[in-house]
Amino acid sequence: MTDVALDRSILKLGGVVMVGALTPLLDMTMVTVALSRIAAGFGASVVTVQWVSAAYLLSIAITIPTTGRLVERFGARAMWLTALAVFCAGSALCATAWSAGSLIAFRVLQGLGGGMIIPLTMMILAKAAGPDRRGRVMSLVAIPAQLAPIAGPPLGGLVVDTIGWRWIFLVNLPIGLTAIALAWRTVPADAVRRSTGLDLIGLALVSPAIALLILSLSGTATWPSAIGGLLLLAAFAVHALRSTMPLLDLRLFGHRPVTVATVLNFLSRFSVFGAMLLMPLYLQQVRGHSALEAGLLLAPQSLGTVLALPLVGRLTDRIGARPVALAGVGITVVATVAFTQVTDTSSFVVLAIALLVWGMGIAAATVPVSVAAYHGLDPAAIPSATSLITTVTTLGASAGAAVVTAILQSRLGHHAGDPAAAFADTFWWVLLFTAVTLLPATMLPARGTA
Repeated sequence: MTDVALDRSILKLGGVVMVGALTPLLDMTMVTVALSRIAAGFGASVVTVQWVSAAYLLSIAITIPTTGRLVERFGARAMWLTALAVFCAGSALCATAWSAGSLIAFRVLQGLGGGMIIPLTMMILAKAAGPDRRGRVMSLVAIPAQLAPIAGPPLGGLVVDTIGWRWIFLVNLPIGLTAIALAWRTVPADAVRRSTGLDLIGLALVSPAIALLILSLSGTATWPSAIGGLLLLAAFAVHALRSTMPLLDLRLFGHRPVTVATVLNFLSRFSVFGAMLLMPLYLQQVRGHSALEAGLLLAPQSLGTVLALPLVGRLTDRIGARPVALAGVGITVVATVAFTQVTDTSSFVVLAIALLVWGMGIAAATVPVSVAAYHGLDPAAIPSATSLITTVTTLGASAGAAVVTAILQSRLGHHAGDPAAAFADTFWWVLLFTAVTLLPATMLPARGTA
């Protein structure tokens, strides 16, 4: 494969969209450390204030399926500017909230913009890069996605402890407005199909289906809600296969790279988000560290990702997605074995090395999947494929967090008085989930195949 260099225009475009992508990813993780302070400020229960995060997640889950169709109708540039503007407006309103209810409502608005930003980032760069440079460009997209979960909690803790929780939302404004100004000059206009209509029936079916399933997995709703969500999802599948312009084009599963990438993304996010949930809890509940200290102790994972991303992008373009992804999953499995051995006196040096290696493995396992998803795909189908993959990925992340939390609670009951053993047991499940991703990784496209 010819190693086509990344020219200045692609690097400039990548830098511009990364600025915009960073804000919603950081916001999502920064808010988690502010919930107790928000509850105290409004005199609300923790259960009520948890909806500050839940409402944002639900809004994102409902928004993602519409992104592809909106891009086809209005263009990626117009939707990118709109998404950033809505996110900034929602952030400003969140900072002025006068009650828990108003904050939850404003978080819904914020999520409507934030939910479109990541899939739009992938669409814009995938189209601009072309097949020969897509791996290196997608590694740019992965930087904010991998760094935000690590940088968010310590930054959020620092902001809350120094200038107050409202500034968690206010800090989005200068970054978001800068991203809008840069995008106005840099993101190219693209062809649109103004005759494309939004699938309102599909939206009415899939949006509540996703919401019910996420609520059920989080424990907020009961099993009848899960059944209702599955029935709505089945009804949507029937509708989508019959519709000429469905909200989520399930016929894209007929394209093998899209199918394999979607399955792999679901399974990998299932395990990745499980581990990302467990390690901060272990550091705080077993080792007694604050949220800020836990975030700083997780920094080696971020470093590993940063070190690996440039190499991963180049290797994917040169030798193909399959060998790089297999190596990434294998490295992640090895690092996760170290997590299964945690105790209440585990060496932080050993944990730091394991997190460094784990971060490298995650980078190698995720970037090739983003590249492989578009292998041999008509450029006109990229928006639809991105919406489909991102929607399933969101469900995988939510499912992973919910299932791992349930396992941890069960093991804590079994190991009463020894929480470290409960975490070690739960990490064995994460190891199993990670190992399962090896199977779909073997089915990623090889170099030079269509």
